[in-house]
Amino acid sequence: MMILVTGATGNIGSALLRQLHTSGFTRLRGLTRDAARVSFPSGVEAVEGDLAQPDSLKPALDGVRSLSLLRGLGAEADVLTAARQAGVEHVVLVSSITVQTHPQLPATAENLAVEQLLGDSGMAWTILRPTQFASNALWWAQSIREHGTVRVPYADIGLPTIHPADIAAVARVALTEPGHQGRTYALTGPERITPRRQIEAIAAAAGREVAFVEISRQEAHLQMASFMGDQTADAVLDLMGGDINDELLKVRDTVPRITGSPARSFQQWASENGAAFR
Repeated sequence: MMILVTGATGNIGSALLRQLHTSGFTRLRGLTRDAARVSFPSGVEAVEGDLAQPDSLKPALDGVRSLSLLRGLGAEADVLTAARQAGVEHVVLVSSITVQTHPQLPATAENLAVEQLLGDSGMAWTILRPTQFASNALWWAQSIREHGTVRVPYADIGLPTIHPADIAAVARVALTEPGHQGRTYALTGPERITPRRQIEAIAAAAGREVAFVEISRQEAHLQMASFMGDQTADAVLDLMGGDINDELLKVRDTVPRITGSPARSFQQWASENGAAFR
């Protein structure tokens, strides 16, 4: 069975390729825009293609029976059509927890639309809905490296942040083991962790002092809107703490239940990525 991993150089895709390779799966492809610039595990085939240009995916999809797809990287309707026409039998889609926690957000409608397209595609499906990624902390890396300071709103609101490798681990199981087709899984980390505690973990991992400054939503919005736009900045700030609810705060046992291993902590993610903050 040939498996194609999209977003293969990203936080989830790269971890998924490593985990599949380590588990002994040899018929693996990683999708990239530039195969000459990637370094995949030995034996993993790097194939070029762009999810924003579905016609470019035909060589990558040839012979593929299982597909890992990240929402938001391209024209999903056309990608799913191309996958079905190529003979793909099962798609594992990484969507978002916001589908069930914040249905009113504009991006949520896009996530839900892709989930529905997959459900109607005729292919078997598994949907993953992760919460906030631990790797979002990389947004702070430049400020920490250059100024030794982080300026963040909602300093003491804890969310069940998930390690991207755990999203990959659930995707690996769904792709390779029976019993997961037609299932939707909400994914979280093992505990809620506040931005203040995240910074403490990063400082310890980086071996340096990091000053923490709590700022207002208004100040945070001004900074974020400059590179992500007003609407997206508002949505992100709602999810960071401005519009929390029990469904967003809930710690779930999905990762250990599906994978058989404990969910990774934010502290583990920080220890693996300390160099990014030095």
